[in-house]
Amino acid sequence: MTNEGPRHEWVDRLSSLRQYQHNGKRAPHKPLLVLMALGRLAETGSSELPWSDIEERLADLIAEFGPATSTGRRQSAAYPFTHLRTDGLWRLSRDVPMDTLGPLDAAPIIGRLDSSLERALSRPGQIEEAARLLVDTQFPRTVSPDVLIAVGLDPDQVFTSGSFLPPDPEKRRRSSSWPLAILEAWDRQCAFCGFDGQFGSSPVGLEAAHIRWFNLGGPDEMNNGMALCSLHHKLFDRGALGLDQEYRILVSTVFSARTDAAKRIYNLHSQHLRPRRGTALPAVEHVTWHGREVFRGQSLPV
Repeated sequence: MTNEGPRHEWVDRLSSLRQYQHNGKRAPHKPLLVLMALGRLAETGSSELPWSDIEERLADLIAEFGPATSTGRRQSAAYPFTHLRTDGLWRLSRDVPMDTLGPLDAAPIIGRLDSSLERALSRPGQIEEAARLLVDTQFPRTVSPDVLIAVGLDPDQVFTSGSFLPPDPEKRRRSSSWPLAILEAWDRQCAFCGFDGQFGSSPVGLEAAHIRWFNLGGPDEMNNGMALCSLHHKLFDRGALGLDQEYRILVSTVFSARTDAAKRIYNLHSQHLRPRRGTALPAVEHVTWHGREVFRGQSLPV
């Protein structure tokens, strides 16, 4: 019981990251920087991240796993590197103005997690628990492993280590009946490709996919889900696939393929969703959210 205090402290501190929130707008910049620091802490025993070393990598992470933005890459990276200080989690080796690139470039500057937070995370398993807390609040499980690998953490260790996080009474609980209801409503087949594999009496490789992510306000309702095969669920959550307002499938120009098998993804472009009679099409507001916050780049031409 003597360890509960420190553990509660870091849970509260990481859970209270201040992020821009409006109508489900995604802003994973600060969590991605903290995850980078956790990866460095796990690798070296220190969370130190020199700006000159991590600027490009942080910009890549934000571009890869954040929503599309008109903000420049370097400016996107400067935002969390300077603003994370306001959450009491982050320290810089010298003071610099918020968002300003010039002072960051002028002389070596190092960011690192607050020393008390580093100490709280030094016990075995704590880094993995902290990483799981962050990815579970920011990304669906189809995307979380990619994020963890990108920051230098092992997804198997993060998701299989025993969790001792205290329960959060304010946290929304997922519906246990929603996934099966979605699979049944879509005839146990992928809404994009029609895959309907079964192993015995159970669907295999078929998943209930949220359109607006649950951890960002998406409801467990029938008009916020589709049955998708594992591949198309992953591509949908990564933003390679999407939907337009007329319920046509979109393929992003960011997606590329070389083999005939992978090029079959291109053939999905402009195909209409055809749900079973009586199954609700996804709500327009959820489709709009996905197009704004998840779908990447431009869609292929018709």
